[in-house]
Amino acid sequence: MILAAQLSDTHFDLTPRNTERVERVMAYLADLPRRPDVILVTGDITDSGKPEQYAEARLALRADIPVCLLPGNHDDRTTFRTELLGEPASDAPINSVHRVGPLTVLMLDSSVPGEPGGLLAEETHAWLADALAEAPDGPILIALHHPPRPVASPVVDVIALAEPARLAAVVAGDPRVIGVLTGHAHSPIATTFAGKPMITCPSTASVLGGEWEVTLPHKVMDYAPDPAVALHVIDETNTLTTHFRTVAMGGWLAEPPI
Repeated sequence: MILAAQLSDTHFDLTPRNTERVERVMAYLADLPRRPDVILVTGDITDSGKPEQYAEARLALRADIPVCLLPGNHDDRTTFRTELLGEPASDAPINSVHRVGPLTVLMLDSSVPGEPGGLLAEETHAWLADALAEAPDGPILIALHHPPRPVASPVVDVIALAEPARLAAVVAGDPRVIGVLTGHAHSPIATTFAGKPMITCPSTASVLGGEWEVTLPHKVMDYAPDPAVALHVIDETNTLTTHFRTVAMGGWLAEPPI
């Protein structure tokens, strides 16, 4: 069994609140009896792409297991590279491949500099083709920030992934791909894309309502709920099972409160 934890939309913004929420989630993961093999963070690491916000993220997301990150629409590619990855400055897409035992995770940069919506650049499609050609025969997860299909959110659906058909053909055509992981929607969502599971991770920072909850432009984001995380299990049959877990800011209670 492989256990992959997914955080998303941490929105480090130089205030204690969002940092403390991520620290609580990281502590929860570190204290699990069976700890994750990898932690995936699917975009909007910061709220506005400032170097100081990435410095916050770098400290709060430290772990003694691999932590793999990709940018979202609130991030800045150049600063993401220099501050989080320690790489030379560049505004090219940030795509990466990670191997966790038999599992391959392909993290695709769907951000478009200066735009809230997503798009996979031509060079990202070329990178994905090469990465799939080089990947072993084990299970593959594809992760990106923007959902490639509607998720019944009047806020997110208009700034989701544009032109998803090309990605859909890849996902449907490769039997090794067992699922697609996304962020952006600030809500735990399970659906399908190209005949495979599509799991959207909740945000550690806030919850974005569905179309049955949102009243634009004011009642959109709920900051009251505790942070949450997705826990993906890949079993010996290469089947993906996901548990969503709310992480209480007050910690663990072994007995019901009186």
